[in-house]
Amino acid sequence: MDEYALIMRHEDGLKIASPEQIQIWMQQTMDWIAGIKAKEKYVSGTGLLFADAKVVKSNKMITNGPFGDIKETIGGLIVVKAESVEEAAEFAKGCPVLQGEGNTVEVRKIATH
Repeated sequence: MDEYALIMRHEDGLKIASPEQIQIWMQQTMDWIAGIKAKEKYVSGTGLLFADAKVVKSNKMITNGPFGDIKETIGGLIVVKAESVEEAAEFAKGCPVLQGEGNTVEVRKIATH
């Protein structure tokens, strides 16, 4: 069985949400992860905060962001065990981040040594 990263990408402009809406989304995400855990396919995961973010460019320039330079932002990721990329993509289909217009979940196989 291989491991896959499910990378949550926000393209909805990170619209300002009320604290109540954020709580709803967090609960939906916890419920989604609990479903994967129930199948014993969850490995790990984390959310990524947007405050205090920096981007280091190839020319070594450091900028605040990535918000000014790109419209897409990575909000977090989880790692799952799956028999195939198709199975991992099925897990991704249930991700609550997909409720936002233009948002995506990228599915990538994790390289092994």
